[in-house]
Parts: sequence; structure tokens; C-alpha cells
Amino acid sequence: MTTAQQLITILMISLGTMSMRFLPFLIFPAGKPTPKYIRYLGKVLPGAVFGMLVVYCLKNVSVTSFPFGIPELIGIAVTAVLHLWKKQMILSMGAGTIVYMILVQFVF
Repeated sequence: MTTAQQLITILMISLGTMSMRFLPFLIFPAGKPTPKYIRYLGKVLPGAVFGMLVVYCLKNVSVTSFPFGIPELIGIAVTAVLHLWKKQMILSMGAGTIVYMILVQFVF
């Protein structure tokens, strides 16, 4: 890429990023109530996204051959218990991931 192409690329990516960040404030101004369907989506989408993520992550786990899905099960359990205990999503996901990676790398 030439210098001009690099600058144009950076400019276009910056414009795209900034427009996506400012767009919600333009569509839903502060003085106006948020539409019901947007509030509904805000309530149901996080759970749906995490459900799809769990299904995607577990789709290739074989429970009929070693290690029988045990590292995955322990990682999910750690994530669930920490989230129910601390109510900190980043902490629970990070700890579950770390536990899973330690199990896969050093135990199983």
C-alpha cells in the first residue's frame, strides 16, 4: 500500500467507527423515550448471544472419547459459579477461560 492508500484506509475506518458510535445517539436522542422493541432487544439479546456462544464452543466436544468433555464442563462450572457469586461477567468469563486453558494444557 502506498502512503496515500494507508491514510485513506485509516480515514475510512475511523469514519466508519465514529459513525457507528454516534448513530445510536442520533437515532435515539436523550429527551425522547427509547422504543419498546429496543428495550426488549436489550433484555433478550445478551442471553441469546451467550447461548449461541456456548452452543458454538461445545459443538465439537466429544463425550464418548477422552477427555469426555471434562475440561469444558469444569470451565463452564467455574464460570457459572463465579458469575452467580460475584455477578461480574468479565471476572467469571476470564476465570472460566483460564481454568479451561490450564486444564487442557497441563491436566488433560
